Amino acid sequence: MSELSARSGVAIPTIKYYLREGLLHQGEQVAATRAEYDDSHLRRLSLIRALVEVGKLPIATVKKVVAAIEDESLPFHNMLGTAHHALTPQVEPEPTPEWEAARAEVDALISDLGWQVSPEAPSRDELTQTMARMRRLGLGKDIRAYAETAERLVREVELDAIPLSDDRDAAVQALVLGTVLYGRALESLRRLAQESESARRFTSAREERDPGAGPGG
Repeated sequence: MSELSARSGVAIPTIKYYLREGLLHQGEQVAATRAEYDDSHLRRLSLIRALVEVGKLPIATVKKVVAAIEDESLPFHNMLGTAHHALTPQVEPEPTPEWEAARAEVDALISDLGWQVSPEAPSRDELTQTMARMRRLGLGKDIRAYAETAERLVREVELDAIPLSDDRDAAVQALVLGTVLYGRALESLRRLAQESESARRFTSAREERDPGAGPGG
């Protein structure tokens, strides 16, 4: 176990905790106080770290994801769906006309795009909540351009990073890291693009020549 800890970067007490919780499979017992661990244990520890440290998932949710991985009868898509749904914040539907209108809009958008999305997908409620807030704030309601951009990114970039192999741990880890980190990268890129476009549209010719010249300068 000390070697497994050194190779994985996970402390021995944490490894023992994962073993007790059933997140990490037992090693091969070679003596009363000694077990051997292999690369499958390293891969599982790497996955658990991705779920806990990057995905910020509680242990109870990590258990559900691990159970889906270990259930060989569960189709690949459903296994990935378990992990994907685990990453999505749980949103309580609101019993208001605003919510119902926003949910109808979200469902219509998904249908118009031809997306194959489960009716119970938590992202439906998450997007519905966002749309309802946009309605209350009087913001533009057409998000189709965002949806089409997201579809292109997922189809052309993100899902290509998921290995289609028998290593289900690696597939889920790639999904988790991609979903979280690509999401963060996209948010940063949007803010950078907004700053750049703002400078292009709203910076006067004089300000471009003299960056120190402000209003009244």
